[in-house]
Amino acid sequence: MIDWRLHLTSDPDVCHGQLCAKGTRVLVTVILDCLAEGLTRAEILHSYPSLRAEHIDAAVAYAAELAHEESLLPLRPE
Repeated sequence: MIDWRLHLTSDPDVCHGQLCAKGTRVLVTVILDCLAEGLTRAEILHSYPSLRAEHIDAAVAYAAELAHEESLLPLRPE
C-alpha cells in the first residue's frame, strides 16, 4: 500500500490546515467524495488538473488507515 504521508500534507497556511494533496489546494475529503460518488480516476484528474494519480491512491490509503482506527464508532446492528 502507498505511504499516504508522502503525498498528502496539512499546512496551517493552506486550506486552514485541512489535509490536502501535496502541492495542491485539493482537500482529501474532496477526492474521497468524488470516489464515493462514482467518479473515475480519469474524471477526478480531469476535474482537478493539479492532482496526480498518486494523490488519489494516497487519499484511499489514508481512508483505509482511518477505518482501522479504534476511535471509529462501531456500526449499529439493524
